[in-house]
Amino acid sequence: MKSFRIIAFTALIGVAISGCNKKYEDYAINNNKPSKVPPSLVLGGVLADMNNDKPWSSVMRWNQFDCCNYNYYGDQRYDWSGADFGSYFSMTNVQQMEAEATRLGGKTVNPYTALGKFFRAFFFYRMTNLVGDLPLTSALQGKADLTPKYDGQKAVFVQILQWLDDANTQLGQQVTNPDKSATADGQILKGDFYFGNDLSKWQRAVNTFRLRVLITLSQKTADADLKVAQQFKDIVSNPAKYPLIETMDQNLQFTYNNINKYPSNPDNLGFDATRYNMSATYLNTLVGLNDPRAYVTAEPATQQLSQLHKLPSDITAYVGAASGESQDNMSSKMSSVDTAAYSVRSRSRYYSSYAAEPGVILGLPELCFNMAEATNRGWIAGDAEAWYKKGIKASLSFYGIPSEVAGTVTKTYAGVRYDIPFDFENTYYKQAAIKYQGNNAQGLAQILTQKYLAFFENSGWEAYINWRRTGVPTFSVGSGTGNSGVIPKRFKYPDSERASNTTNWTASLQSQFGGTTDDINAGMWLLK
Repeated sequence: MKSFRIIAFTALIGVAISGCNKKYEDYAINNNKPSKVPPSLVLGGVLADMNNDKPWSSVMRWNQFDCCNYNYYGDQRYDWSGADFGSYFSMTNVQQMEAEATRLGGKTVNPYTALGKFFRAFFFYRMTNLVGDLPLTSALQGKADLTPKYDGQKAVFVQILQWLDDANTQLGQQVTNPDKSATADGQILKGDFYFGNDLSKWQRAVNTFRLRVLITLSQKTADADLKVAQQFKDIVSNPAKYPLIETMDQNLQFTYNNINKYPSNPDNLGFDATRYNMSATYLNTLVGLNDPRAYVTAEPATQQLSQLHKLPSDITAYVGAASGESQDNMSSKMSSVDTAAYSVRSRSRYYSSYAAEPGVILGLPELCFNMAEATNRGWIAGDAEAWYKKGIKASLSFYGIPSEVAGTVTKTYAGVRYDIPFDFENTYYKQAAIKYQGNNAQGLAQILTQKYLAFFENSGWEAYINWRRTGVPTFSVGSGTGNSGVIPKRFKYPDSERASNTTNWTASLQSQFGGTTDDINAGMWLLK
């Protein structure tokens, strides 16, 4: 027995000694967490990150689509602080996805590396539009460079456009000349819940997104390096090389379901259905145009029904609140369910299921209006009016509103059904405010207004970005929007940049704004 104890004690000493030979890094390894995964698993996280700016979020209130009338739930103030740079984390996952594809047999050109270029363009576009200059060339180097220098916003856009061109080329090669012998996991796209692994649809999305980027650069047409108008023309004039989205089923969109629930759904009906109301910038524009989208997206203001005895089929019963109105006033006017001054979002559409509508990230209506705008501006030849009408019809179809033939729009309210006649060609389009006024400033304003309406609760920041670029439509300001009655032009950089990358952060501010003030009202290169 004694000898056994000696042997056991010796063994324990041996374990302790061997433990001393281990390095800290050995203990830091989590053996329960895989260090290598198929690229398709990483792809899923990247795709989900593209849908960060969800419907009915604060972003949509800054787009002035809706308002929050109850301060516990939020507000519509533009007192912006630091931007969210989470997209850099998304791009580290893009790098990992590409590395895993190579590890598992992916060739130099494979679906993951091609899409990786698009994802980089997408995330950098989102971030640069929020702040201006960005670390790009020196970014995402890990420990090799913890204080990356900032690239000028022009350089960022040049790189975005190059990535998109390269992504189109690589996707085109795989669509037109697929390698049927390629069976390696790194060479076959899997896990794509947007397009079901259809590379041809991704190619259309890439080129449609590139047109969005070029339209965003509309104030830079004189820049000889960018060649904005020429690039737009080159894409449009060569559909074989640069296919675009052509139908609504080719939209890049997030489909909600009982697991990934639409942000407004039966679970939160009792909490916030009356805490939010429609914005005048959106809803009152629809009402002024006799636009049936008002019936689908909103409910009549109960004050209009109870005190003015209007019917839910009367479009003037739909009233939005000015985003600039003080929240106290707005809250007071919405305090009574039976005499609420403003319309709320449609319960039947947005709270009756967990999949109210897809969250469009990039879609056909926007493409049509971008084509109409480019034609109006003289970048391309063509029929601006035809694209303008096609864009309106595509947006109407998203809500199930007939536009090719006369029909009805159904509104159900308080258990009563109302069938409202709608004739696109003979009634709606003949209105002076709707019928295209030509390739002039008035026609451009019409295009931009309809584009804004089509962006309702989708496409992230695009409604704001287009307003900032053009001033259309007129955004409401006042005590409710804060920032001294001014809509800001940008976010500040994250506090982490000021703290850990001070030298480059300071140099970027000096280069962009001629000082060291990180000002949300300062104009970035894109707007100069």
